[in-house]
Amino acid sequence: MTDLPEFWRTEVFHPLSVHFPIVLLLLASLFKLISLWSSKMTWDHGGRVLLFLGVIGVWISIYTGDLADGIVSRKLCDPTVLKEHENLAYTTAWIFSIALLIEIIISKIDLFKTRVISVLLVILMLSGSVIMAYVGHLGAELVYQQAAGVNIPSSDCAEFN
Repeated sequence: MTDLPEFWRTEVFHPLSVHFPIVLLLLASLFKLISLWSSKMTWDHGGRVLLFLGVIGVWISIYTGDLADGIVSRKLCDPTVLKEHENLAYTTAWIFSIALLIEIIISKIDLFKTRVISVLLVILMLSGSVIMAYVGHLGAELVYQQAAGVNIPSSDCAEFN
């Protein structure tokens, strides 16, 4: 039986799925921040759509990260970095999920649509963005310092001939 191509390695699904929600959630935070000062509803609605798509994406990233965890955790020199990466990723996912829930409540019930709640929502999303940046830093540390999920070729690179 032949080995599957590199693309189909389970631990590769995580880096493939993680970058879209990072961008979507950062843009959602930026759009919601701009909407505080802009009278155009485009920023507010755009931020809502980006937040919705980003939350779906972040939970897909959590799932693919859990798949990769079982493969890469056995090969790490310092698995505590992976655990912190995982815990803070869950924190990030929950922060943005709560922000989405607040956003849905604000959009459905006009009584809750106040400037204070909008500002608190932006603060929550910016806090999630800061934590998400640190999660990304930990992920990069796992890949570039501990070779998590990296296929290291033999010293003579014979497998590429």
